This record gives sequence, structure tokens and C-alpha cells, in this order.
Amino acid sequence: MKRVYLKTNEMPKQWYNILADLPTPMDPPLSPFTKKTVTFDEMKAIFPESLIEQEMSDKRWIDIPEEVLEILSLWRPTPLIRAERLEEYLGTPAKIYFKYEGVSPAGSHKPNTAVAQAYYNKKEGVQRLTTETGAGQWGSALAFATKMFNMECRVYMVKVSFYQKPYRKSFMRMFGAEVIPSPSEFTNSGRAILEKNPDSNGSLGIAISEAVEEAAGRNDTNYALGSVLNHVLLHQTVIGLEAKKQFEIVGDYPDMIFASCGGGSNFGGIAFPFLADKFSGKNVDAVAVEPASCPTLTKGKYAYDYGDVAKLTPIMPMFTLGHDFEPPAIHAGGLRYHGDSPIVSKLYKDGLISATAVKQLEVFQYGTLFAQLEGIVPAPESAHAIAATIKEAIKCKETGEEKTLLFCLSGHGFFDMASYDAYFDGKLEDYEYPEDLIEESLKNLPEV
Repeated sequence: MKRVYLKTNEMPKQWYNILADLPTPMDPPLSPFTKKTVTFDEMKAIFPESLIEQEMSDKRWIDIPEEVLEILSLWRPTPLIRAERLEEYLGTPAKIYFKYEGVSPAGSHKPNTAVAQAYYNKKEGVQRLTTETGAGQWGSALAFATKMFNMECRVYMVKVSFYQKPYRKSFMRMFGAEVIPSPSEFTNSGRAILEKNPDSNGSLGIAISEAVEEAAGRNDTNYALGSVLNHVLLHQTVIGLEAKKQFEIVGDYPDMIFASCGGGSNFGGIAFPFLADKFSGKNVDAVAVEPASCPTLTKGKYAYDYGDVAKLTPIMPMFTLGHDFEPPAIHAGGLRYHGDSPIVSKLYKDGLISATAVKQLEVFQYGTLFAQLEGIVPAPESAHAIAATIKEAIKCKETGEEKTLLFCLSGHGFFDMASYDAYFDGKLEDYEYPEDLIEESLKNLPEV
């Protein structure tokens, strides 16, 4: 069967909270000001109470509000697709499936949480949201979501992506958002970066600082984050929950799951519902795929660190390259974050998931191959998962193993054709971030 669909009334009605099932408890986030466990009141400066409750909840299942389900139903459930042409081309005995999230209004998985975050903020009287965005997918999603609830939105977009991906900026503006290249002159944190380095390409850590600073300084504004935090990954579990139902329909189950991993929302969204089975004894391997130029899990350190450059966010236990790490201007902008989700980091630290890093040229090589065979142009971020999946399928060909492989095609690449052009023209090159620079950045971790 090529495509597996669910009916709208089969959409998940609850999110799965993996915190309820972790074999060992999480370490708490710390206040950047007191270095003690962050309090509910401190979080209220930038988040609505309902999302803070979800962030800290130990309930296994959390109901999805009807108003959120109504908007999600514009594109959900998303299809599970068997990549038969890719299998045939590779000559592999492996079966390859992918969950396609590029059918959303913003072209990625990001609206799954953007709609929920906009809803909860609007319900508590907040009229305006600020956020950051790397490749532009999260900013696009929040622009769409805030328009659905008649809210204002300002997006601080990492400067290198602001200029590499102008049509992402156009998309956000179409839905009423204001888009600012970061670092900017709008905030103290942005001005401090520009004073130190006027030619800064920016980073997600810098853009987060600007968005958080503005939200904390205005009574009418809250901050919305597109990845990393628990409630964000919670909202994304609709992906994996749908995929499990779809695998039941075809009578199959994945041996391995691959998803690109920057902050962790895409990986957590597809993997967490399957990890619930792993905790119960099921044999499934979930693999987080990151760029070799920003190797957070594979070369970072597990430690408490700030989520942003200006040290305004809670200090979280995570794999990190250091909060002042400024990654190279690779084209997979959405994966250019110095840290990872505390939950994903905890799972990796405890050996419950795997991680691998792939190089930029093979990302575009396999992304192009996938488009030619399956007819869908993948976002560069998503092509990281494609690359890792194809390499595993080739291993299966060599060993004769008949594995079932699943990856999350988290978004389409229609706004990324300039990046593909650079690849076609031979202007891209592989880059592995030097370990001595990682060590230098890690010297500045907070003392807690």
C-alpha cells in the first residue's frame, strides 16, 4: 500500500506526555537569576498558566481542546507513505515509510504546536506573541496560528536565514507577522551582539534572547517557543500517535525511526509515542539525526546551560555546545541550535535513543534523490532524516536484514530552492565544527 490515511474523526484527541513514563525522573530547570528550581511565577512572565502546567505535568494523557482540533483538521491527519520507488532504486530488503508533515498550511510540522500555543495565550487574554525562527518554518507556523486567533506576532529571524530564505519572510508577512533579522537594534541583547560582532550571522540562541527580552518587558506580550520545551514536544506527539494507528492498518511496525533533530520537536513528535512501547519492552530504535556542523548530541556535553545567549531563559539540563556557540551559516537553518530538548537529552544520556550526525553534501545528495524518486522536495532539515534512513537501508542491502524503517518528512523544501541551487552549482561544502571551538564554548557553562 503506497499511502495510508486516517479519517478526520480518527485524529488523536489527546497528546501523549512522555514525562509520565520516563524510567528515571528529569532534573528540574533552574532560574537564571536565583540558580534555584524555576518557579511558576517566574515562568508566568512569558508563558500562559496553562502551558506552564503542561510543561510540569506528570499526566500521561492531556486533552486537546476542540478549538485546536478544529484548526488542526484543516490538514490532519497527515499521510503515512511507503517509499516503494526509493526501495526499488536502492535494491534494499528494507521497507521504508515516511510520515509527511509538509501538507500543513506552513509546509511543516510546526503548526501542530503553534496553534495550541496561540490558543492557550488567547484564552488567557494575551493579544501579542514574540518568537524566534531559524529556517523560517516555526515563524511561518506561528504567523499562521496567530492570524487564526486574531493576534499580533513579531518574529526575530536568524539573520543568515533572513537573507537566504526571503520567501519565508514573505509568507510570515502574508499572515500579518512582523519579521526582524536577528541580531537587531530592537533589543538590548541584540545591540550587545552587534557591538561585539557587527557582521554576526545570528543564531537561534541570539534570536531567542531578543524575543524573550521583548516579551518579558511588555504586559500585552508573551513568548512562544517552537522546540526544546516539554509542552512543545507534547503538542507534536500527534505525529507519532497517528503513525501508530496507520501502521496498525498495514499490519507493520517500525524497527527504526529517524527524524532530524535541532531542538527536538520533530524528533519527539514522531518518536515519543513509539518510545512508550519501548518502555514496555518493544524493540524499536529511535535515531535523532543532526548536522555535523552543529553536533549537539554527538559531540556536545550533558550539563546545565542557558537556552539563549543573553541568559534570560531557564537553565536546563541538556546536551549543549555552549549557549554562546554561534554555528556556521549552513543552509539547514532550523537545526542550528546550541542545545537540545531536556527530554531528548535525558533519553540519549540514558541510552534509550540513538543519535547520528550527517554532512551537508550527503544531505542535499539524498534529498535530491528522494525528490526525483518520490516527487516531494524535502526541506534541508528533513533531508537529514532521509540521508540517515537511506544509509541504513543500504546497510540492510549489505546484510540482508529486512527491517522496517520510518522517518518523519517534517516539511517540504519549496522555500529552500536557493539552497538546492547552491548545491547544484557546487557552492556548498562539508563542514564539521572543530572540537577545539566546542571546548572553548563549553568553558562558559553556568556554575550550578
